[in-house]
Amino acid sequence: MTETVVEVKDLTKVYRMGEVDVHALGGVSLQIQRGEVVSIMGPSGSGKSTLMNILGCLDRPSSGEYFLDGESVARMSDNQLARVRNRKVGFIFQSFNLLARSSALTNVELPMRYAGVNQGERRRNSVEALEAVGLQERMRHRPKELSGGQQQRVAIARALVNKPSIIMADEPTGNLDSKTGIEIMELLLHLNRERGVTLIIVTHDPDIAQQTGRVIHIRDGKVANL
Repeated sequence: MTETVVEVKDLTKVYRMGEVDVHALGGVSLQIQRGEVVSIMGPSGSGKSTLMNILGCLDRPSSGEYFLDGESVARMSDNQLARVRNRKVGFIFQSFNLLARSSALTNVELPMRYAGVNQGERRRNSVEALEAVGLQERMRHRPKELSGGQQQRVAIARALVNKPSIIMADEPTGNLDSKTGIEIMELLLHLNRERGVTLIIVTHDPDIAQQTGRVIHIRDGKVANL
């Protein structure tokens, strides 16, 4: 039996740019089931990044409904969104977003610090997450001492450490060479199979999208297909 982890209904987002209203999303409705691997594709300005920001609780819609794990989040306050984001969503960014002066272990611990997890548990969970991405020998290294692929593995471990419902990856292979990009996608798909992690990947790369179970095309702020 499938279980819906993401459901949006008639989602809109309007930005005010001077005297002009910019309609970034125009009535998006979709569902994503637990354990799915989904890619979101679209040209620049199509609304895919806006949609991802809302799904990741980084922004709020202008109207419409958003249910994450059955919980309505569309009208939550910023503080409520932050709590939901920390507990239920893990993020992987194209630019890694690691603290340059901190070790891989410390970088992975960060989401748990924000969640108020005690130091012992933070350390145990961080070690486990880094082992899961094959970096058990590089835990004490800083980002500058790691390759691009290793830095992205640290970012994946950081996304996993709070055991979120969803991992959202924004162009996760965009700053990597093709061989390393293949390795990172293999790792993400392995984590999906082994842990049942729901993956939502924003990408412009059709080769990446082809590896996902479903491709959602966004054009002019609307879903072009489901």
